[in-house]
Amino acid sequence: MENEKRIAIGSDHAGFELKEQIKKLLESEGYEVTDFGTNSSDSVDYPLIAKVLAASVAAKNPNRGILICGTGIGMSIAANKIKGIIAANCFNVETAKLARLHNNSNILTLGGRILNLETVKDIVKTWLETDFEGGRHQRRIQEIRDLEKR
Repeated sequence: MENEKRIAIGSDHAGFELKEQIKKLLESEGYEVTDFGTNSSDSVDYPLIAKVLAASVAAKNPNRGILICGTGIGMSIAANKIKGIIAANCFNVETAKLARLHNNSNILTLGGRILNLETVKDIVKTWLETDFEGGRHQRRIQEIRDLEKR
């Protein structure tokens, strides 16, 4: 299967139910989904899930991922600690579009406690289908990469 149709997914306990629903959606669209857990609604620490998923995406195996926690904020913070990751916490279609178009986001984070499934479907679809614009944005992405070297 082509790399563009591969995606990683992970959640903590607060995002577990939404993760399972997104996984079904992705698989129905022909994606090969690698699930990094968690596998139940039992409490788990989100930084551990974010770390392993983000490390995999940073190694381009696969190129992109989705992380879900209660708000998406914690997962975004944790994933962005991994060199090579640009995790964007998106809460509507416009933020999802811009996260890809301007920021070349390789991880989408979502809030399982604050987003409904219909909104999430639109966010995920937009994020997956939007390409990086490049141009002036490439310079800014390079500036972010330079920060990682410090």
